Amino acid sequence: MSAAPSSPSTDPLAIELYDQPGHLIRRAQQIAVSVFYEEVGREVTPIQYAVLRMLQEKPGLDQVTLAQEVALDTSTAAEIAARLETKGWIVREVLPRRQRRLLLTAEGEAVLTRTVPGVRRMQQSLLSQLEPAEQQEFMRLLRKFVHLGNEQSRAPLRPGA
Repeated sequence: MSAAPSSPSTDPLAIELYDQPGHLIRRAQQIAVSVFYEEVGREVTPIQYAVLRMLQEKPGLDQVTLAQEVALDTSTAAEIAARLETKGWIVREVLPRRQRRLLLTAEGEAVLTRTVPGVRRMQQSLLSQLEPAEQQEFMRLLRKFVHLGNEQSRAPLRPGA
């Protein structure tokens, strides 16, 4: 694998796989999920963790707003909420116009309490091979990349919507 993009080829179809941002981002996602399960275990998925964390941070969000806050499409958010309710980790209260307000249960809070140390280990593991300045730069560029590409997402992030 090369450290920098290869020089352009005269063959219009030639492109190194590991010079393609999309491929590297997919690999980075695979690595992040793998390390998540190594450090956190399999009680909760990365997406379930994101939903639980958002509900801890903003109790009582409705399902549509939750989807916007964690950048999920509404049908996926509804499926995850139903699974989390079945596990006893959240309750869904029906609001007017068929909206659903979501709240963590005590069991959901306990899951987060058990999960957070593993998430911290995961973050450390993912970034540990970079120098501290590289870690900051990597995170800065990653946030910028996600921010600038937000509208191209299937489910754009809509914080505070």
